[in-house]
Amino acid sequence: AWAAAGCEGWSASEVLPLFARMEHDPEMAHANHHGQGGPLPIYRAPQKSWGPIDRALRDAALACGHPWNPDLNAPDGEGVSCYPINSRDLERVTTNDGYLEPARGRANLTIVGGALVDRVLIEQGRATGVLARIGGETRVFRGRETVLCAGAVHSPAILMRSGLGPSMQLRAHGIPVAREMPDVGRNFMDHPMLRIRVLLKPEHEMAGRDARHTNCCVTYSSGLGEGGVRDMILIGFNHRNIDGVETPDAGGAVGIGLFDAFSRGEVTLTSADPQADPQVEENMLSDPRDLLRMRDGVRRVREMARDPALRGIATGFELAESGVDLETAADLPDAELDALILAHVGDIQHAAGTCRMSAFRDPQGVVNPDLTVKGVPGLRVADASVMPMDCRANTHMTCVMIGEWLADRLKAAGRAAA
Repeated sequence: AWAAAGCEGWSASEVLPLFARMEHDPEMAHANHHGQGGPLPIYRAPQKSWGPIDRALRDAALACGHPWNPDLNAPDGEGVSCYPINSRDLERVTTNDGYLEPARGRANLTIVGGALVDRVLIEQGRATGVLARIGGETRVFRGRETVLCAGAVHSPAILMRSGLGPSMQLRAHGIPVAREMPDVGRNFMDHPMLRIRVLLKPEHEMAGRDARHTNCCVTYSSGLGEGGVRDMILIGFNHRNIDGVETPDAGGAVGIGLFDAFSRGEVTLTSADPQADPQVEENMLSDPRDLLRMRDGVRRVREMARDPALRGIATGFELAESGVDLETAADLPDAELDALILAHVGDIQHAAGTCRMSAFRDPQGVVNPDLTVKGVPGLRVADASVMPMDCRANTHMTCVMIGEWLADRLKAAGRAAA
């Protein structure tokens, strides 16, 4: 879909080798779309170790007709799956662990911690480096090329503080306009998540950092509201407490996630001061196609909650923290159910899209398909902010793929220059 939108070089066949290269997935060694020996290990918890919500969601979904899908990360297929994670020995393996730590000793790499990037330096229309604050001191870092990887909230904020963004907004904060770029900060997207609380019977409650909270999920195509293939996901949460700290919603839950959202929000500056966080207006479920599918999701989970597998581990089910029983909520007229959903929906922290990639000759968007910022030589962005449309998965691996994609291009350019 990205390639079809004019982002050449980003088709499925072109990026699949990057996904395979980054991972080490021994369980899928037989599958040619997976990789072995990469920096990020892929782990699927054996079903015998699953928690009560995992097992109950699995059995209820299968009973409701969802097929078993052994590989959530396969190019095709949907249904009940184990939720794979980048983990080894119960510890998450981050991109720092997998990529940066092994490279720390390189002579051509300098890592500066505790740095707050203020803005990109733009001289005679070209990016020449960044201005950063480190321990109360302002320092300038110069380079032939600058790549921003500050995420979908802070990459657009840095661009705007650098004078690249909607001119009216920049002038309101006293920022000189280097280039009018109205799309910087727009097209914000995240995956809406509505939790259905499972009031667990005492014998099924779990706690502690070693009690994995998520192992089972169910993906499906809603067939509603122009949603595409596998536009929805249900996620089991065995518990909601962290390190044994009880919270009001410490019991289990089944999350209803919208993984192909049409609603769009915006990131805007609150100040020219880099220490002031920008304003994020998610605007979730503002598109009626999204609200329609979330409403349908509530009623689908109601059907699963009637199955003995889920019913047998719970004293009841509620729509988030509303106090409204799931059966009652699902039977409400659409308008009343919508109001409940809007009052309690959250996000999955999959922010993306605010420096949207578009075709080279497309005046809309923020970056070109080579991730260069339009009209600003020497500057690129490589993170979730460049995604031109929603990502029907957790965004982490796609972000790593974006980094791998640009690394290949930069290495090729370096070899050509040499």
